[in-house]
Amino acid sequence: MGTHPPAHRPRRSELATPASSERMCARAPSAGADLVFLDLEDACAPSVKESARAIAVKALTGQDWGSTLRAVRINGLDTPWCHDDLIEVVTGARDALDVVIVPKVRTARDVWWVDVLLTQLERKLGLGEHRIALEVLIEDAEGLANALPIAQSSPRLAALIFGAGDLSVSLRARVDGNFDPLGPYPGDFWHHARAQVLTAARAAGIAAIDAPFPAYGEPEAYRTSARHAALLGFDGKWAIHPTQVPLANAVFTPTKDEVSAAEDVIARYRAAEAEGTGAIGHDGRLIDAAHVQLATIVLDRAATAAHTHD
Repeated sequence: MGTHPPAHRPRRSELATPASSERMCARAPSAGADLVFLDLEDACAPSVKESARAIAVKALTGQDWGSTLRAVRINGLDTPWCHDDLIEVVTGARDALDVVIVPKVRTARDVWWVDVLLTQLERKLGLGEHRIALEVLIEDAEGLANALPIAQSSPRLAALIFGAGDLSVSLRARVDGNFDPLGPYPGDFWHHARAQVLTAARAAGIAAIDAPFPAYGEPEAYRTSARHAALLGFDGKWAIHPTQVPLANAVFTPTKDEVSAAEDVIARYRAAEAEGTGAIGHDGRLIDAAHVQLATIVLDRAATAAHTHD
């Protein structure tokens, strides 16, 4: 594992892997994802949800994950599996588990409940300095309306994830299997929801992760979707198939040209600042403090991505 704590690690790609499949769990570490989550929720039929916990623990503890963050998505708080998901997986995996992903979070109290149980387990198991982080899915109308208090609900919280699938159900949206509108629509169908999740995450100082893209056989469409999310400010995107991982990693990593341009902006501004000037013109455009801050974000993202394999 790298030296960076889970909350400050890159999350360009988050790969979903069915916890019930030993074969897929065995292959997951080699996918190159920043985070892999072994899914006990939607990827597992009710008949295998309980048996999948042991498979997840074995995969977390018995495989070399390198710099990949190791996560599990538990079942929702309104299900009969959630409580035991946490207890069995945390007890079995201990410090081999970095992140718990909580689905269908509707209120800050949902996060509080998981936080309290994790705190009890960490103390009981004597995990010491190892603190399991949380990521939560905003995929319900109530959750979207409460995105900001949810984002601010726990110091464990490292990321908000936009979930278009279940949100489609909650909103009764008319969409296809890829969560795209069934007919012509003026503009970006999901812009408001994405912007609300992103704004809440940024206000809380945590990461924002874009929705899964079910059409894994359409790589260019996935790349376009990821690019749109990246332009808006998202830190990464879910991958439901290993082939989507390198696409997300590339899109959410600043290019060499972007890094060079950012370095140039900062250098020009600092030189002018040293002479007492607060804003300068370059190539017919203004450069001021806001441009320097944007350039700094680019360099920070590039540095974080470069540390992925520490």
